[in-house]
Amino acid sequence: MCRYILDTDCVSLILYNHPQVTANVAKHQVSVTIVTVQELFNGWIGRINDPSMLHNLPTLYSKLWTTVKYLQTIEVLDFTAEADSCLKKLLKDHPPLRKNRLQKDMRIAAIALSVGATVVTRNQRDFAQVPPFPTYSLNPRVTPTSFSTDNPIDFHHFKGR
Repeated sequence: MCRYILDTDCVSLILYNHPQVTANVAKHQVSVTIVTVQELFNGWIGRINDPSMLHNLPTLYSKLWTTVKYLQTIEVLDFTAEADSCLKKLLKDHPPLRKNRLQKDMRIAAIALSVGATVVTRNQRDFAQVPPFPTYSLNPRVTPTSFSTDNPIDFHHFKGR
């Protein structure tokens, strides 16, 4: 069975209870990376610590709690020594991938490469820069409130290794 890694954008759709994404993800063996955990927590902590959001703390903590509960139900892949080797090779062989804005995506890609997994993402702009790398692409217009039903999870396949 093929293993799929959900990028942070896909997890966000699940956390917003997007019915099609949630239903389609349930049909596959999926996991997330520790990098996605970092991105999700950084997002909620940033909002919780934002003085302008003080009026909304109960909602923000509730959403953080929902995120914690979801992460307890899914496999989280660590950034291992193998992933680190993949990342170093990727960045050495492809200098354009060293851009600061690509750091977390390249770490997710390295984890996926190290375990032979496919990344499911809406972010083709960044992941497509990784030479032959398997991804499924969510339609970039997909948001928690809009979704293209053309291909609910088999969105667009780029053949990889």
